[in-house]
Amino acid sequence: MKEQAIDNKELILALEELEKEKGIKKEYLLESIETALLTAYKRNFDSLDNVRIEMDKKTGATHVYSIKEVMEKANDEATEISLKEAKKIKPDIKEGDQIEIEIVPRNFGRIAAQTAKQVIIQKLREAEREIIFTEFNERKGEIVSGLIQKADKNIVVMDLGRLEGVMPAKEQIPTENYKVNDKIKGYVLDVEKGAKGAPQVIVSRSHPDFVRKLLEFEIPEIYEGVIEIKSVSRDPGYRSKVAVYSPDPNIDPVGSCVGQKGVRIQNVINELNGEKIDVIEWNEDPAIYIAASLLPAQILAVDIKKELKFAQVIVPDDQLSLAIGKSGQNARLAAKLTDWKIDIKSETQFRQMLLEKEKEENQEENKQEE
Repeated sequence: MKEQAIDNKELILALEELEKEKGIKKEYLLESIETALLTAYKRNFDSLDNVRIEMDKKTGATHVYSIKEVMEKANDEATEISLKEAKKIKPDIKEGDQIEIEIVPRNFGRIAAQTAKQVIIQKLREAEREIIFTEFNERKGEIVSGLIQKADKNIVVMDLGRLEGVMPAKEQIPTENYKVNDKIKGYVLDVEKGAKGAPQVIVSRSHPDFVRKLLEFEIPEIYEGVIEIKSVSRDPGYRSKVAVYSPDPNIDPVGSCVGQKGVRIQNVINELNGEKIDVIEWNEDPAIYIAASLLPAQILAVDIKKELKFAQVIVPDDQLSLAIGKSGQNARLAAKLTDWKIDIKSETQFRQMLLEKEKEENQEENKQEE
């Protein structure tokens, strides 16, 4: 068989064009094609030969080399060559050396062309996925919109245009019903690579930062940094509490967020399908801040223990259920918002607690006197 290389200058031109347009290095593609060609050779020719494949970086010529061990007498022609035959190729070769002999397998040019095409398509897909992954990875913490493609109690799949968003059950709002073809917004929680390497966006509507971002979108002062959101606590679908602050004494942070007749905050409530939002003013004094966090309940007194981050809150008797909230929701959200442990007592309960404490102290004194 006449020795010759498989030429493909068009391939090199195509690889150079891809490098310019897509930023995929020509050398990287050539190495990938060489690896794929080696696999294709062994598969198509049922070869046990030790083979090396090399592509010329300038011409695209594909060279196939059979690597054989030099023996005094060859016992296996697939992997060995006799010293006599080897010396015809390389006069100074010695027994025990290895020699590469270029071969041109029949129809390998067609196989090489098909393999190169498959590798290029695969690498283009991988590059495109990597670009999309990077793009959406930079969008973590942002809000995206998409059409629902699939919806059940376990997972909601959204069409985000260039890829899909997935909203697991724990990231859904329990009070919402999702339907195919509905357009919804979601918070980009994370970006992962799926089983086949395709990027997948993990979307959330239940995360507290979804509320934060919605407020940022609706209220220019927050977006511009004039008003700062200090903390958000949330019971998704039911109620959220948001603590806001402005260093500018001329700005009312709560009023700015709520808007005239509640217009600004109502847009966020509508997006959350009626979830209630309490906007309260953050204060560096924990007693004032904790009292505000328990709104709409009225507070009589807050006794704090800074070292324990514990607050004893006293409310009028008729405000106790309001302060605690249904199933403890108001108190729980206030504790999350402030990051303090909060114990709420009615005025009557507090007085009773003081009387019992006084009684215990008196009993202890009487024991000591005896």
